[in-house]
Amino acid sequence: MATLVKTPSGTWKAVIRKTGWPTDSKTFRTKRDAEDWARRTEDEMVRGVYIQRSSSERLTLESALKRYLAEVSPTKAPKTHKSENATAKILTSRLGKYSLAALSADLIADYRDARLAEQTRRGTKTSNNTVRLELALLSHLFTVALKEWKIGLPSNPLSNIRKPSPGPGRDRRLSSEEESLLVKAVNAHSNPMLGWIAHIAVETSMRSSEISGLRCQQVDLANRVVRLSHSKNGDARTVPLSQSATDVFKLALENPVRPTGCNLVFFGEPGQDGKRRPYAFRKVWGKIKKELGLVDFTFHDLRHEAISRLVEGGLSDLEVSAISGHKSMQMLKRYTHLRGRNLVTRLDNFPKRTNVQLTPE
Repeated sequence: MATLVKTPSGTWKAVIRKTGWPTDSKTFRTKRDAEDWARRTEDEMVRGVYIQRSSSERLTLESALKRYLAEVSPTKAPKTHKSENATAKILTSRLGKYSLAALSADLIADYRDARLAEQTRRGTKTSNNTVRLELALLSHLFTVALKEWKIGLPSNPLSNIRKPSPGPGRDRRLSSEEESLLVKAVNAHSNPMLGWIAHIAVETSMRSSEISGLRCQQVDLANRVVRLSHSKNGDARTVPLSQSATDVFKLALENPVRPTGCNLVFFGEPGQDGKRRPYAFRKVWGKIKKELGLVDFTFHDLRHEAISRLVEGGLSDLEVSAISGHKSMQMLKRYTHLRGRNLVTRLDNFPKRTNVQLTPE
């Protein structure tokens, strides 16, 4: 049986000591609340489903996120670490004062619906993917809290709520006229590295971070490959180079203005600490897009363009994923309509074995 003790401040403390279970206690404003809690807790012990929730009741989401960002996020890619810091700020501002024990599935579902109904600064609704990332971070935090931090929780509340659909993927393609204008503009820029980077993106399907972070030793011109030791999904991969991409890399590696000792393929000006970092081309890229009227075209769309061309060239899904770094074939589904169009053309060119003519009856 539980022991009920009235404290000097007038509250009631319930203490449960049961053989085979850790001692548990909790303080309540009224005696009845203390009795109800003690009864429920002892019943859970009898049924073998008891969980000591004191740690999850004391730990707020704000504190849990701080610990997550300090211990877990640094083990991920720098870009992911940075984005998780931004996502954590949103979660903290909305749910930070709740304890982990108080964050029920219903509460999180209400948060999801409210976020989806909100408008961004640009006047558009918060995207499904933004909310999916917020829920994914929250879900992983609960998983870590349960498995590694040993926080007393019955389960991960996010396992019981519906996640927003990812929505259709981007399928923005460059028209011949747009490509001609874009190539002319980036090649005319005072820094030739801008044109080289754009050309490599559309030839190799590499991500902007993968290109800008390249070191000279990763580019093997003799074997016409680039070896990426780290990528967005964490896997290393080898990217084959077309002859055109090889020629561009040769120009980049032989860049006459490369500083002595700098092994970045695409390098920027030294910072205040004297160190050189990758060439930051985003600002000038955005300016050129605006001047050309391509405001709806992102640098990442060059990757989509490159993969589309690989598919149109007849490569299999396995071959395309080996080049692009897609971990799941599901991610390549958006390109299947391109292969379908190509198959129609190839069927028309297929050698005819018979001269069967269909005539109406």
